[in-house]
Amino acid sequence: MSPCDEFSLKALSYLDDRLHGQELDDFRAHLEVCSNCRMSVEAERTLSQLLDRSRPLYSAPPALRAHVAAIVEEHNTSIRARESFYERLLQVVGTGFADPARRFAKLRLVAATLAVIALFLAFVPNAVRQARAANYVETAVATHRSYLDGNLVLGIRSDSPEQVTSWFTGKLPFQFRLPQSTPGSIPAYQLSGASLVSYQGNPAALVIYEKQKERISLLVASSQSAVVAGGEEVRSGALMFHYRTDQGFKVVTWSNHGLSYALVSSVSGSARESCMVCHQSMADHQDFRSAR
Repeated sequence: MSPCDEFSLKALSYLDDRLHGQELDDFRAHLEVCSNCRMSVEAERTLSQLLDRSRPLYSAPPALRAHVAAIVEEHNTSIRARESFYERLLQVVGTGFADPARRFAKLRLVAATLAVIALFLAFVPNAVRQARAANYVETAVATHRSYLDGNLVLGIRSDSPEQVTSWFTGKLPFQFRLPQSTPGSIPAYQLSGASLVSYQGNPAALVIYEKQKERISLLVASSQSAVVAGGEEVRSGALMFHYRTDQGFKVVTWSNHGLSYALVSSVSGSARESCMVCHQSMADHQDFRSAR
């Protein structure tokens, strides 16, 4: 087996800083006198730097990063064990299989790269969606807290859904209409006003309700910028509701007709009950109650 064949198997270990002591000194000494191996190592280094400079659009949640790191570490441990086996095998078979050994080493590199790419493609789309959904929830909670702390002033104070809907006309890049109130009915959740806020640089609607001195906020944004996902999922008719608790507040998110909704409250009782803020005046509220 030629020195180049032996050192080609150690190229990845060298780039990963897994060579130490005499083994590292021998590898560096070989690179100084072998232009082919230098070119091969530089090519691998260039690829590694290119991948290292690539960054995802969104950060994955900590739990996902830990899970992927565990998988990668397990994969690297397996590779290191196989490398030791292949080195011993090549020492036994000798120089007669030098070229096949090099081809086999390249195939192992390609297989490992494809495995990492497949793992990346499998996890990243869902991770991005979950991250965007979490960002929408965090914004809804932060906006709700800002209103509770007196840092957000309502643009309109009214208990009339029709007046609030009219106030939003022309202020939003989407059509938004509150359900009309039913004549003679006394809603459990009283509309108190609304304001214009921002999400992802685009105008969004914030509607405020009250129930026994409790404040409930409804953030409404375009589904093109606000993603709804995760949490405890419960289907009601054609809608999928997502329930979770964030910073002590109950949050319910859902999407419908191109809009994403985030309802934030601290009312007692089931989180599903807070969805009646919007459904109490709608024709399907009986069906919604039966699905709780």
